[in-house]
Amino acid sequence: MTPIRHNGSHSDPALDPVLDPVLDAVRDRVLAVGVRRTTLTDVARRAGVSRMTLYRRWPDVRTLVGDLMTREWIAAATAAMPAPTADLTGRARIVESLVNGVGAFRSHPLFRKIVDVDPELLLPYVLDRRGASQDALLELLAAAVREGHADGSVRPGHAERQARTLLLVVQSFTLSLRTMTDEDDPGLTTAAFTAELRTLLERTLTP
Repeated sequence: MTPIRHNGSHSDPALDPVLDPVLDAVRDRVLAVGVRRTTLTDVARRAGVSRMTLYRRWPDVRTLVGDLMTREWIAAATAAMPAPTADLTGRARIVESLVNGVGAFRSHPLFRKIVDVDPELLLPYVLDRRGASQDALLELLAAAVREGHADGSVRPGHAERQARTLLLVVQSFTLSLRTMTDEDDPGLTTAAFTAELRTLLERTLTP
């Protein structure tokens, strides 16, 4: 998949050999020390590029980390999607994608590091505005919803609104699930809530 810049533009790695090494470098640095202790100088040294190369593209570390999050979140989401097959309805594919996606995000090393050390980085995309990765995920979801409309497995409705509603649901499970689980209670484990999420999605989408 083509990486999507945090400002909404697209970069082709074949035409942009600097992008992925820099994102790889900032990922390694953030995993090691967190965002607040990462500097553009650190990233430039690790990526083998000059500081001016970075400053021309990213004004600060947060902007660079924004692009990293976009790349990582889209990769995790697309990896969680089952391949379309003749015996898999649109609804089943959406449900599997979202349930698997929540698990993939919650176990993703970068996501866990940011939630544990720098959670304020996520707040703008929860409270104020959508990011590039959210817009990309909405495009995927809306397309899947339309496929479900076409095969009759998803209830009729406004595809973009349904996609946004689904994203709101899974964002809450991804970001807040650990505040609700109690692994000592069999009825409140992560697995139990995952089953509840599956039921919720199925009932929301079923005609």
